[in-house]
Amino acid sequence: MALEWWHWAVFGIILMLAELVVPAFVLFWFGLGALLVALVVLVAEVGLTAQILIWTVASVVMVFLWFRIFKPGMHKTRIGMSDAHVVGEIGMLIKDVEPFQKGQVRFQKPLIGAEVWDCIADEAIRSGERVKVVDVEGSLLKVGKIY
Repeated sequence: MALEWWHWAVFGIILMLAELVVPAFVLFWFGLGALLVALVVLVAEVGLTAQILIWTVASVVMVFLWFRIFKPGMHKTRIGMSDAHVVGEIGMLIKDVEPFQKGQVRFQKPLIGAEVWDCIADEAIRSGERVKVVDVEGSLLKVGKIY
């Protein structure tokens, strides 16, 4: 059975739509690779082995470029990369914090992949109080009371 250009086009569209269900943003590139093969098959007569090879190489190259060049560090969860997105967030202290002693703060929505973060403060704050993130120091959040 020979695959026609429209087989690849339908396969590519299905893969791209499947990305809506699988939130990894990888299937999109395999779908785009299938659409590329559809274009190649439409323009030139290519055998099945060459079609599969083109699809595999194109898809892997696009995934590699996405994660290596366009989204470097997307798979890492280092807090220092997103200071601007974290500062100003408000959370609830779930473990007392005092100067030179760590506490813990919980946020309503996860920040950089976690709901609970270790924190420090310049003053003593009791658990149950709402706090605001004022800075990021390494992997710790620096919080302050909300007055």
